[in-house]
Order: sequence, then structure tokens, then C-alpha cells
Amino acid sequence: MSLLQPSCDGPALIVCSTCRWSAQEREDEQGVRGGARMFEALTDAARDDNRLELLKIEQMPCLFNCSQHCSVHLRGPGKIGYVLGKFEPTSEAARAILDYAAAWLESDEGVVPYRQWPQGVKGHFIVRVPPPGMTVVS
Repeated sequence: MSLLQPSCDGPALIVCSTCRWSAQEREDEQGVRGGARMFEALTDAARDDNRLELLKIEQMPCLFNCSQHCSVHLRGPGKIGYVLGKFEPTSEAARAILDYAAAWLESDEGVVPYRQWPQGVKGHFIVRVPPPGMTVVS
């Protein structure tokens, strides 16, 4: 059995569905992981946002970033991708992530000027990932 399955090959926001609720708790009082709540918040917030029509929101178990939960990976063909984390699974965090994703979608190569970053994503970037077959130059 393979760990991999077909996925969107266009712009996508991958949500770690198994991220902890907090540093102390794996789940909320209903027994739901923080990553699952983050996925719910993101899909709810994106539902009526026309700027995000091309963005597929998907989930996968464990992005291996457990110490910096809740984590997401923004990726797309020909664009620099990003892993962000250290979020609380709230609608406010989801909105900030999606506002950044909308600006990222509009960019040519996945670079959003800092002045356009929503306040809610500042300090949450963990790594940038070049697209396959490319690297980033200074």
C-alpha cells in the first residue's frame, strides 16, 4: 500500500489534519485535533471568497512540524511554496492564511511583498520551498 495518493496539481493549501490543538493538548474538548479544526476553519472561510477559486484546500496527516502546530503548506506550479505554522485553529488565523494565499495566487512566482502580508501570518513562516526543477536566486 502506498502512502501517496493523487492530489491537485494546481495551487493548493495542504493542511496538517493531525496537528495538536495546543502545546499541552492534542485535542479539544470534543476530541478533535487542532489540524482538523484548522481545515474546517479554512474551508469555511474560503467558501465564498472568489479570490480563491483556483486554490484547492486539502488535508493530509502529519506535516512533521509538530512543535509548530497548526501547520499548512502553500504550493503551486512554478511558484515558491511556503510552510507556515504556530497557528491557533481559529477563524481569524484561517482568514489571515487565506488572505495571504490570495495575494500569493496573484503573484507571478509566489513572492508577496512584506507590506501586503496580513498581520496574522507575520512570524508564522517556517520554510520556503522552490518549485520542482527550480531554485531561488538572490
